[in-house]
Amino acid sequence: MRLLRITIAVAALAAAYARLLRKPILRWGASEAEAAARLPGDELLEDADGVATRAIDVAAPASAVWPWIAQIGPAPRGGAYTYDWIENLLGLNMHSVDRVLPDFQHPEVGDTIGYGPNRMRVERVEPEHVLAWRSEDGNWIWTFVLSGHNGTTRLISRNRFRLPTLAARIGMLPMEPASLVMERKMLRGIKERSERLAAG
Repeated sequence: MRLLRITIAVAALAAAYARLLRKPILRWGASEAEAAARLPGDELLEDADGVATRAIDVAAPASAVWPWIAQIGPAPRGGAYTYDWIENLLGLNMHSVDRVLPDFQHPEVGDTIGYGPNRMRVERVEPEHVLAWRSEDGNWIWTFVLSGHNGTTRLISRNRFRLPTLAARIGMLPMEPASLVMERKMLRGIKERSERLAAG
């Protein structure tokens, strides 16, 4: 009887999360149109089980935003501009820098970086516009899209993911809000660095 009550409570919580919280968690900062739009990089994983689209306005041109995107990754790259201590608890070796690293400014298709248990491979590069990575297992696509207008930039981060097992689907429930905490900090970190760079 107790197991039945626990099962019902968990199901009720999951339903409430899906109905009330999941949409704002997966679409922080993004408009309805941006969340619904087909973006560059989507073609890399057509049959996604989930999509997170998060965005921020940056008061700087794309040329000041791109360097921070280009150099994302574990040391000796530029980090992820989020909570390094959390990422490093997971063994990711992230050390967010506040300077542009010339050695990592020209990503090319085929480049790889370690990102936890996955290696990420650059799949699409359009400098100052698009950078897309695919995980080694093919279940995760992470794309940054930059749209410049009158000296400002709209920065969109899109994650498309496939959840091939029941364990992966269950494990994603706590990961979605956790990813919002980390990605919101990252987008704000990129914004601050970009605006500072543009200001000279």
